[in-house]
Amino acid sequence: MQWSLIKSWAKEHGYTSFREKTKDPENPNQYDYYWGKENDPSVTGMTNSVSKLATDIYNDMTDNEFIEYQKQYKEDLIAGRINYG
Repeated sequence: MQWSLIKSWAKEHGYTSFREKTKDPENPNQYDYYWGKENDPSVTGMTNSVSKLATDIYNDMTDNEFIEYQKQYKEDLIAGRINYG
């Protein structure tokens, strides 16, 4: 995923986002990503990857409706129950 595409997508849906070089030695990525809802300053978040940034914003947009599905998908992927071949 590209940062610029997620940033644009977030803006189209009423969210702001920015990134800063990470200072966390445990972060496997180069940046920390911050997001917030434009019309509600109490809705914010921070993560260490672009994919997690997109997921966090999507979950806020959908009021966490698909969290259980996402957890099950990750479990199935790890357990090898999903085969893309």
